[in-house]
Order: sequence, then structure tokens, then C-alpha cells
Amino acid sequence: MAPPVWPVGALLRALGDAVAARFNPVAVRGEVTGFRQAGSGHCYFAIKDASGQLRCALFRRSASLLDFMPRDGDQVEARGRLAVYEARGDLQLVVESLLRAGQGALFEAFLRLKDRLQAEGLFDAERKRVLPAFPRGVGVVTSAQAAALHDILTTLARRAPHVPVYVAPAAVQGELAPLRLQEALQRLYAQAADPARPVDVIVLARGGGSIEDLWAFNDEQLARVIAASPVPVVAGVGHETDFTIADFVADVRAPTPTAAAELVCSPRQQHLETLAAVHARLVQLVQHRLDGEAQRMDGLAQRLGRPSEFVAGEQLRLARASEQLRLGGRALLRERRAQLDAAAQRMQRALPPALAQADAALLRMRERLLQTVAQAMRMQAQRLDRAALRLALLDPQLVLQRGYAWLEDVAGQPVTRAQDAATGDRLSARLADGRLHVTVTARDLR
Repeated sequence: MAPPVWPVGALLRALGDAVAARFNPVAVRGEVTGFRQAGSGHCYFAIKDASGQLRCALFRRSASLLDFMPRDGDQVEARGRLAVYEARGDLQLVVESLLRAGQGALFEAFLRLKDRLQAEGLFDAERKRVLPAFPRGVGVVTSAQAAALHDILTTLARRAPHVPVYVAPAAVQGELAPLRLQEALQRLYAQAADPARPVDVIVLARGGGSIEDLWAFNDEQLARVIAASPVPVVAGVGHETDFTIADFVADVRAPTPTAAAELVCSPRQQHLETLAAVHARLVQLVQHRLDGEAQRMDGLAQRLGRPSEFVAGEQLRLARASEQLRLGGRALLRERRAQLDAAAQRMQRALPPALAQADAALLRMRERLLQTVAQAMRMQAQRLDRAALRLALLDPQLVLQRGYAWLEDVAGQPVTRAQDAATGDRLSARLADGRLHVTVTARDLR
């Protein structure tokens, strides 16, 4: 029998339906070749191995979800659906997701380790420490040849040039990288307790890359070393979309190495502005206090006036008090004598002769009372004399007699400091026996 005659388009559609029904969805592994990205955002390439090659189309929406850009030679795992491109009669794979070869297994291992360490409490918020506001030193663990190190040092020099930075270089990729990172951290841990070169915070950093490139930071032993750090650790590994076990166990996770450097040191200018504000406030408070004390001193000076006038007033008040005491004492003595005399007369008239002895005793008591009053008067007089002597010692006249002078300006105000008088000022110098009118010719301020 003769085979049926197919129109080309119909045959291709039938083949496409058969392939889709038989294989889809499909996953294929191989090497990328002929990769190109069109202006529309669609990507076209082929996946090959030693025995074959398959054309692939990665449309813009799916391409935007990739965390890496494929390159020729990459080993990948592509998932999607097979279809026949009728315009050329080509079989192609419409790729819906693309992973680096082996990435799926690595991601599963990452999730298993993450779940286990989280169950142990290594990621708990309670164990996270606050970064120091004023670190005395910053430790950095990264590759000595990495661009991330340059970014970190540049950022720290710009924001906090006064803070010393201690770099502990280590491999950040490869089989030995986890061990080298642990050794670098341990060196900084030992230095943290050194008072001469203290380290108060550590930055663990690496630039972006694939999951394989960052795999050293998913090491379990490295995570435990980070958790045992004596100082806070900031992890700045990869780009903002990259997450590693080190990010979860660190005290703070930064999206990039540069952001990690910005977190550990606030700008010096900010601290200088704060100090300037505090200084201005202190100056204001001190000036306010000084103004208050100056006003108080002015008030005291006005109340005191001239010392000689003050002493003269006190002497006058003392003399008045002495006279009042003297007159009051005499009046009191006369009053008491009169009272005693009257009492004695009444007793003589009222008492029988048999009480003459009691009358004599009363007379003796009168004499003792008179003696007591006289003694009290003498003591008061002595107190007045001592007070007058102390007051006399305050008299400026005694100071003037020792060779000192009392200076006044033309307004009669005392001049007590050299800086209160200017060259050419006319002053009055009061001495013990009179006054001198002088003119200031020079000042010697010390």
C-alpha cells in the first residue's frame, strides 16, 4: 500500500504532538554551546554531549529568573518541553528552568545542613550580638587578591579612618577554603583579647559567584567556628540574592562586602557633629553658670559697699548694744535691790523677833545675788571687749597702716585688679594718713 501523503506543516504538527505526548516534561544534561541573547531578551543556544546536540530556546521571562548567565562550555541541567519548530522543521527544547550541573544536589545538601543547625539553635535571634558602636579594631577575613577586600578597605578608610583594620587573608574557594577560613578566624579570635591590638568586630566576606563558588561558606565546621566567635561577626558573602550557612550563623548578615564594611563603622563625621553639639551645650551651661555667679558677686559687692563704711556701721551698732546692755544692767540691778529691800522690810514687819536668824540669812542671800549680778555684768563687758577687738581687726585702717593702699576710680568704685584700670586712668589711693591722686602710666598683667 502506498503511504499517505502529508502536507509538510501537518506532518510537523503531528510529530510535535507525538514528541510532546511521549517525552514532556523533559530534563536534559549537557554542555552549553552557541549561546546568544537577542535584543528581545530571548536566549538561544544548544546543549550537546559526545553523541548529540539539541537546540534550545530560553524565553525572556524564564531567563529573568536565572541566578546566573549561561556561557559556552557550562555544564547545565535544562528542564522544559520538547517541541517542533515548524518554520524550520527543527526539534527544540523550550527551556523553563536552567541549573548548573550538580546544583540541585548541592542545594539539597545546603537545605539539610541548614535544617540541622537551625534545630541546634545556631541561628536563634537570642544569640545574635549587637555590633559595637565604637569598635577599637576591625578584623577582615577574605582573599587577599579579591576585589571585595579592596571595597572593604576603601569603605572603612572613608567612613572611619581612625579605626585600625586587621586583615587575615584566606582562600575563599576550593577544597581547602573552609579550613583556611577557620584558621583565619581563629587568628583574629586570639588577637581580640590583645589590649594593644584589639579586635571588636569581624567581617567575613567574599564576592558573588555560583553556588559552587560559594560552597566553602556552607561548611558545617566553619559555621561552628563562627558561632564560637568571642566578638560579633558580620557576613558579607556574595550578592544580595546569595545565602550561605555563614550568613545564618553570623550575628549580622550584609547583602554585599561593601555593605558589611558600612555596618561595622559609622561615619566619623557623624560622631564629630555629635561631639560638637555636646561641646556647644556644655559651653552654654558653663557660661550660664558664670553669668549667675557674676550677678551674685555683684549683689554681694553692692551689699558690702566700702569695707570702712561696713566696719564703722558695725562699730556703731556694737557701741549701741554695749550702752543698752550697760544701762539695762544698772536698771536691772537697781530694780532687784529695790525689790529685795522692800521684801526685807516686809519681812521685818511681819516676822516675829524669833526669826531674826532667818532675816540674817536673807541678807546673806541678797549679798550673794548682788555679787552674781555684778559677775554677770563683768562677763558681758568682757564679751563686748572681745567683740570690739575682733571688729577692730577688720578695720581697713589697720591694713593701710602696714603700707597698703585702697584704690578707687573717679566714681568712687574700688579697683581690685590691674585689668580694671587702663593706661591714663586717674585713681585715688587712700593711705593711712590721707589720700594720693595718681595716674596710671603702665600696667603689668600677670
